[in-house]
Amino acid sequence: MRRREFVTLVLGAVAQPVMARAQQAVMPVVGFLVPGSADEYPGRIREFVRGLNDVGYIEGHNVAIEYRWANGHYDRIPELAAYLVRRRCAVIVASTAISALAAKAATTSIPIVFSAASDPVQFGLVANLNRPGGNLTGVTNLAGEVGPKRLEILHDLVPTATTLALLANPANPNFGATSEHLENASRELGLQLQILRASTEHEIDRVFSSMGGQRPAGFVIGPDAVFNTRIRQLAALTLRHRIPAIYQYREFAEAGGLMSYGVNFVEGYRLVGSYTGRILKGEKPAELPVQRATKVELVINLKTARALGLTVPLSLRGRADEVIE
Repeated sequence: MRRREFVTLVLGAVAQPVMARAQQAVMPVVGFLVPGSADEYPGRIREFVRGLNDVGYIEGHNVAIEYRWANGHYDRIPELAAYLVRRRCAVIVASTAISALAAKAATTSIPIVFSAASDPVQFGLVANLNRPGGNLTGVTNLAGEVGPKRLEILHDLVPTATTLALLANPANPNFGATSEHLENASRELGLQLQILRASTEHEIDRVFSSMGGQRPAGFVIGPDAVFNTRIRQLAALTLRHRIPAIYQYREFAEAGGLMSYGVNFVEGYRLVGSYTGRILKGEKPAELPVQRATKVELVINLKTARALGLTVPLSLRGRADEVIE
């Protein structure tokens, strides 16, 4: 072998791993910031990845995803957002309005795509739904708007009730708005509404154990990351204490809770994935309108209803998207 050919061969062999590392280094990283835990997100992550796939991004091939979970500890969210900024993520995905606010406070340059139950304008995320401006856009849903509807559905199931309750986390920035919406709805239905507060697993247990003779006829569980990570605990407690309850996620009814009524978050996360991919391709979040996920589902667990001694009216069963026998 001639010396020139040998040198070329050696340099080529050295260059290949260097080039491979360089290609790996420039692979864009998407940061995924979640106030809750990984246990509650498999379906949403699957649809988020599908949304990325729709616009040509394959995890591990031409995009990397770095997940950060606060596991219900709201005080950790700003720290996790700051880490993703230091990580120089190409896009940050914020799974709630709370995490979106933390990401917004941490960076004005990195694009942020959110999934928010709250009104993004009122919450201060964007200036306008059609032309968001700034570095944020995303998907909003009807979670806040359908809260009073959960109260109405629960009242349909226990029509003789005079008192229902809202279980809510006072540490959640939406606590005041959630309470106000349900208090207004309860007055329209001629009901009294108890506000029961819990921010930790211990406080959730205490709420149930301390009710005694003051127990309400039913619970609406307010949307919250702490509750999302304890869906099975909440389902078990409501069944053990024989209290009809309704929550936003279908996982609650699947875990033995009585009913769930809320937006299909799977649909929304595919839209979030699609927007993330479009931004990676060069589109600006300021010019991408905030989208709305509008599919709402009612799931009823008839087995739990029988265990609670309740008869689900045919009119309510007829409205259900799914009935668990």
